[in-house]
Amino acid sequence: MKGDFVVRTLTAGRPLKLILWFTLPLLIGNFFQQFYNIADTLIVGQTLGVKALAAVGATGGISFLIIGFAQGMTTGLSLLTARRFGAHDFRGVRRSFGVSIVISLVVASLLTVISLRFTREFLVMMATPASILPQAVAFIQIIFAGIIASMMFNLLSNMLRALGDSKTPLIFLVIASVINIGLDFLLIMGFHLGVAGAGYATVSAQIVASLLCLVYIWRHIPYLRVTWCDLKWDKALYWEHLRMGLPLGFQSSVIAIGAIILQVALNDLGTNAVAASTAASKIDQIATLPMMSLGITLGTYAAQNFGAQEYGRIIKGVRQSLLLSVVFSLVLSVLIIISGRTLVTFFIGNDMAVLDLAQTYFLVVASGYVFLDILFVMRYTLQGLGYSMISIIAGIAELAMRALAVFALVKPFGYAGAAAAEPLAWIGSCIVLVITYLQAIRRLRKAEQLKQKVHGQPAEPVAAPELELVEE
Repeated sequence: MKGDFVVRTLTAGRPLKLILWFTLPLLIGNFFQQFYNIADTLIVGQTLGVKALAAVGATGGISFLIIGFAQGMTTGLSLLTARRFGAHDFRGVRRSFGVSIVISLVVASLLTVISLRFTREFLVMMATPASILPQAVAFIQIIFAGIIASMMFNLLSNMLRALGDSKTPLIFLVIASVINIGLDFLLIMGFHLGVAGAGYATVSAQIVASLLCLVYIWRHIPYLRVTWCDLKWDKALYWEHLRMGLPLGFQSSVIAIGAIILQVALNDLGTNAVAASTAASKIDQIATLPMMSLGITLGTYAAQNFGAQEYGRIIKGVRQSLLLSVVFSLVLSVLIIISGRTLVTFFIGNDMAVLDLAQTYFLVVASGYVFLDILFVMRYTLQGLGYSMISIIAGIAELAMRALAVFALVKPFGYAGAAAAEPLAWIGSCIVLVITYLQAIRRLRKAEQLKQKVHGQPAEPVAAPELELVEE
């Protein structure tokens, strides 16, 4: 197919080098994406005070429940597109993109209606302190009103990455982040809109990023120029995409339920506990971006190479990436424990009570980064191979461990018990993922051996159904 888009395949070349080069723009892009929340948190905390900061933080669980579902689903949809791209099925790439657009728009519309209708009820059920409830409602309702923009940007950027382009989404994220920060200052400090201004800034930036992605795809990527024919109903095709997308969406929501349970416990511990977790979690999210970005890359890497039936490359690339990232996570744990308290002062100033709680958070949470690293690598790799249902099972394991921490550890250990919910959740998920991952590796080795027996020619999945890694 002709066009000015340069194909960037992950199916040829040195695996680790390709993975790292693909991860770098993704890492920078994820960093700027965090600016959406970081800018809100920083400006809100410094200009509007601790209560406003706690109001924004109190919406984290419910936001993750709704927005996280949308993001997880679009990731699953794009992995199917990546698989077709790896197989050089360009007609299938367009059809996959078209089906993904329809599914995303329908789901986004439903999520918008439901979330706006029950926002206050959700926050009340989470025992959000009455002193911050009005601000929390004002902020999160604006975010929910922009779900379609958030979902479309995630879909379009994931589709670009599915085709091997991790740089273009980075450019658009940088632009959106600058807009977000500029509007934060304008709407909060200039027009005095309070926490609502932070919400408007975030949604506006997402709309701009979505439009930029859409224009770029239409003008430069013929592989993704869909027509009405690519949107038409095909029961088998739509079901295939729902079967991959919905479990990943539900995985995020199941994990979010655990986060909501934890948020309720934090709310009971008081405003200082909420503020400490809000600020410390921002540092935590930035620190763990390299691990998450590498995991996302491995999802695309595994999907493309599975489509190209390069099973040996999957094993080699994931093994090398896992070893490198484990070393990184251990070093990172030490750095965050040492410097975390100082970094939190950028969000909350020198409030000693909140700073002490934040340091407790870092001591407990950062000590478990190696488990989070294993989680990211194995979860995204399995998703790329088509193990969609395992995501829900691993998510349920996370939910169970978070609930255990809340009901068994918070009362005797206070804030430290609440912080322990995170590493315990990672350990629970890792147990499920490691078992499944080892099974997948054995099947990949058998598939590679069978391919080599036919003189290096790719084995046909139809003739050898045991090669199919998608779970029934």
